[in-house]
Amino acid sequence: MTSPTGKRVLLAAPRGYCAGVDRAVIAVEKALEHYGAPVYVRKEIVHNKYVVESLSDKGAVFVNETDEVPEGARVVFSAHGVSPAVHEAAAERNLQTIDATCPLVTKVHKEAVRFAADDYDILLIGHEGHEEVEGTAGEAPDHVQIVNSPDDAVNVTVRDPEKVVWISQTTLSVDETMETVDRLRERFPTLQNPPSDDICYATQNRQVAVKKLAPECELVIVVGSANSSNSVRLVEVALNAGADASYRIDRAQEMDESWLDGVTTVGVTSGASVPEILVNDVLAYLAERGYGDVQEVRTATEDLMFSLPKELRADLKAAGNAPARPRRENRTSLSVEPV
Repeated sequence: MTSPTGKRVLLAAPRGYCAGVDRAVIAVEKALEHYGAPVYVRKEIVHNKYVVESLSDKGAVFVNETDEVPEGARVVFSAHGVSPAVHEAAAERNLQTIDATCPLVTKVHKEAVRFAADDYDILLIGHEGHEEVEGTAGEAPDHVQIVNSPDDAVNVTVRDPEKVVWISQTTLSVDETMETVDRLRERFPTLQNPPSDDICYATQNRQVAVKKLAPECELVIVVGSANSSNSVRLVEVALNAGADASYRIDRAQEMDESWLDGVTTVGVTSGASVPEILVNDVLAYLAERGYGDVQEVRTATEDLMFSLPKELRADLKAAGNAPARPRRENRTSLSVEPV
């Protein structure tokens, strides 16, 4: 039913948790249940303040590096992945590791290893300093150059222009990535593509949904943390697709009521590491201000699931505990083993 005020919310779908995030968060929860607290986690398990705070309250201890973990303790590696050097450092301290790297990130790692073995120069399109980029680059540090943006293409140097390939951070904007590829290809016409698209299906799906609703919105709200690359990109995508304004917030409490001045249609979405409870809080905030008419704009239905990390799965099975199933709505029973 249309609101008598004409105010409405266009709610993007898909939004929120992707399969890799769901797997990583459940891995920490199940580790805490099975082994007991504390369970250490290197870096943020996913880039979301609420999730990190919630897991901390349950007994997870977040550290920056493995040398902060007591010898012999258990540590979970985040969904963003780690380099071989991190695995080696953990082994030196006899740490019991649970690798919650998203299988889609692992796929990019394997591409880097394979291309390095064939002596290619590898151009990694991504944001320097991001955990995923550090992990991927660490697989072949002598062969990888990081390309931060389309403008960085001019600075790239390679040994042999005939043996160059690009790979990418999985959470980038599809449009920006391809613009960078186009710039690189102007310099290196025989630049090779990776075997398959490295942009995460969830990143792409969330961007497509925002592109569809943004032209009808005076305002698009993106729920997600500042260090979540895919959430930050959604703001850019919304503005580029025609929204008059777009803001990223962690929680409904960060909403500024002045943003709603003169606004009839509000678009709402969330990054791939955002639990639905945070979106529901934003919808409640908007409903209290006359935006009770919520219309879902669906562009895809996601049915991908990943099994829990093999280390945890083995221990749960030995103890007679069934592996946890993902909790997200709009999922079917397709199960994919980690690579």
